[in-house]
Amino acid sequence: MTLVELSQQFTSLYDAIDEKRRRLDFTGLKREVMELELMSHHPDFWNDRQKAEATLVKIKKLASRYQPWEKLYQDADELRSTLEIVKELDDAELEAEAVAQYLAMQASYKTLLQRERLHEESDPLDAIITIHAGAGGTESCDWVRMLYRMYSRYVQSQGFEQEILDVQDDEGGYRDISFQVKGEYAYGLLKYETGIHRMVRISPFDAAARRHTSFASVYVTPVLDDSIVVEIKPDDVRIDTYRASGAGGQKVNKTSSAVRITHLATGIVVACQNERSQFRNKDIAYSILKGRLYQHYKAQRDQEREANAVEKRDIGFGSQTRNYVFQPYTLVKDVRTKAETSQIHAVMDGKIDLFIEAALEEQWTSH
Repeated sequence: MTLVELSQQFTSLYDAIDEKRRRLDFTGLKREVMELELMSHHPDFWNDRQKAEATLVKIKKLASRYQPWEKLYQDADELRSTLEIVKELDDAELEAEAVAQYLAMQASYKTLLQRERLHEESDPLDAIITIHAGAGGTESCDWVRMLYRMYSRYVQSQGFEQEILDVQDDEGGYRDISFQVKGEYAYGLLKYETGIHRMVRISPFDAAARRHTSFASVYVTPVLDDSIVVEIKPDDVRIDTYRASGAGGQKVNKTSSAVRITHLATGIVVACQNERSQFRNKDIAYSILKGRLYQHYKAQRDQEREANAVEKRDIGFGSQTRNYVFQPYTLVKDVRTKAETSQIHAVMDGKIDLFIEAALEEQWTSH
């Protein structure tokens, strides 16, 4: 990139950032944050610890709406000054530094635009991803394993953390696996991955090397914080305990520490066996259930139950939301957004931004 090209592209980006900053007008948000911060300095603030912690979470959430935009604008101002110096000095090293700053700023701007589309109250939360094997036997269990790897790679690329909550091993891979993704806007970014994922390939388990079709359902739910209340009465659930199983090792024991909770009214079933303590597994399972119920009731309110309650559908032919074809050609295509790519191995390595962006764009333009 030449200095002239850099200057032209930076000017365009700077104008876009400035226009966006002025149009958003965060005056009201700043005032609310200031009032809450004053409240947090009151001597009696920590008398109600639960309320105090919820207030601090709210301050952080509100501040995260405007602080990144203000920082980006400050960085843009600094880069504008740097470019003026580069033009005067004709310093190659300083020019290379300016290019790096511009590219970083461009990426930040793209991320912030994406976050503006994540406006629902649950979007900033952590997420729980559950993957079930469908039609296809051993092939589908291997497909679940492959999808888990794909999402794990994406999680790593975003700087998020993950933790397996429940896993049911089967021949070739996993019959079911649930894991929590911890990171800002994890749920908002991953929520549209919910759906039936269909794979077509030459099976490595078939001695005749025939082409097989496999299915798996992916279900993404938010990990609710104290700002979102979902009431679960004791009479509404059935709690079962069973022996933990899995890969073994220090984190899994053979006592009846695993917990399965069934919500009787909706039929939603969740489980956790990750912790040694039955009480801890029960707490985590309840957290998962709250997220699932939140989505269930929200889908009812929005009259989108059939679109969102994936586990109510058959996990088989005709119900898929995304196709992954390995042979005789390579193609990944989302049925809902029509986004597609032939780079299937890149997708399986976690490069699913194309599909996430397409889903967010579609939802943004439809509202």
